[in-house]
Amino acid sequence: MYPVIIAAAIIVLDQIIKKIIIKALERGSITVIKNFFNLVYVENYGIAFGMFKNKTLFFIITQSIIALLIAFMIFRFHNKSISVTVCLSLILGGAIGNLIDRIRMGYVIDYLSFTIFPPVFNLADSAIVVGAILLCLIIAFNKNIVM
Repeated sequence: MYPVIIAAAIIVLDQIIKKIIIKALERGSITVIKNFFNLVYVENYGIAFGMFKNKTLFFIITQSIIALLIAFMIFRFHNKSISVTVCLSLILGGAIGNLIDRIRMGYVIDYLSFTIFPPVFNLADSAIVVGAILLCLIIAFNKNIVM
């Protein structure tokens, strides 16, 4: 049950934050930490770093397939490794959060902007990256994980 709760929490938080961002940033960006961190509104029609723009149908199909594969992996590992399952749940929640945007609007809303990291991103992206990095570390350092 916990994988569903984790993924659902990411999806719900991601969608709520995006709704708030749309309303809050109608008039421009918000500086959170001067010369370091801003909230901005960006419509990302591509994937990471805005690459491959305007391939919405392709992204919807591939993200759906990937989400199904991750859900299968969660089902497969939920009794074998809590840590792997948590990582996969973070990735799944993030993937579905961005997929919802693509289906509803044809683009993903990004809003987190750091001056040290030029691409603008969102909570869903963060969940995917954190989940993927932790999963790589678990696989690299835990020899008991059997894929």
